[in-house]
Amino acid sequence: MPPYIAVWRSVRASGDTKTRTSRRTLALPARCVRVLAAHRDSQAALRSAAGERWHEKGLVFASAVGTELDAANVRRAFRRVLAEVPGVVPGEWTPRETRHSFVSLLSDSGLSLEEISRLVGHSGTSVTEAVYRKQIRPVIQTGAVAMDRIFSDRAEPPDDR
Repeated sequence: MPPYIAVWRSVRASGDTKTRTSRRTLALPARCVRVLAAHRDSQAALRSAAGERWHEKGLVFASAVGTELDAANVRRAFRRVLAEVPGVVPGEWTPRETRHSFVSLLSDSGLSLEEISRLVGHSGTSVTEAVYRKQIRPVIQTGAVAMDRIFSDRAEPPDDR
């Protein structure tokens, strides 16, 4: 079985996912596997540095002493990473928006809306389409693409600039 993440529990008060459809097991892309392996190594260094102060809780993402991360610390760390991305204003982003990016990138790459909805745990496509999917290339290209196809075998007109 390839490396995977099992989404069967939630941070909700009951510990359950929002709906039964939200429960799913997803294969991890090779890039994520590499990053998580490097993260495991850096966490081992933190564990060693913390010594007896380390509280082993089996968390993939933990504080410098092994405890749960709180939301403010996650947002702060997220924005530190974003500060290194040219053209991105870190204060305008939250970790939740990575879900919108995931949906939008998959949609732009041609994955069907039904499959994307299944991946994010939605029972249908309406929420995925209306709330999460943002058009990455908002320029309507169909007319230009059709015209290029129609005239592709004809000589290019001279450039009169």
